[in-house]
Amino acid sequence: MGKEEKDMGNNVKSGKEILNDFFGNLEKIENVDKGVAETLKKLYQDGKFTDTSITNALQELREKGGADGQN
Repeated sequence: MGKEEKDMGNNVKSGKEILNDFFGNLEKIENVDKGVAETLKKLYQDGKFTDTSITNALQELREKGGADGQN
C-alpha cells in the first residue's frame, strides 16, 4: 500500500460522520425549506429518525404553516 492509499484511508468518514455532516449542513442547502430542515435535524439528533416520527413531524409542520415557504 503506497503513501497515497494510506492517506486516503485516513480521510474515509464513517456512516455516522457522514450523517452528522449532512444534518449539520441541511439548512444551508439551497431550496431546502428551513422548517423541514430543522425538523429533520432535530429528529435525527434525538434518535427519533423513523418513518412514523418523520411523517408526524412533517404533518404537524404543515398544519402550522411552516413548510413549503408558508412561514
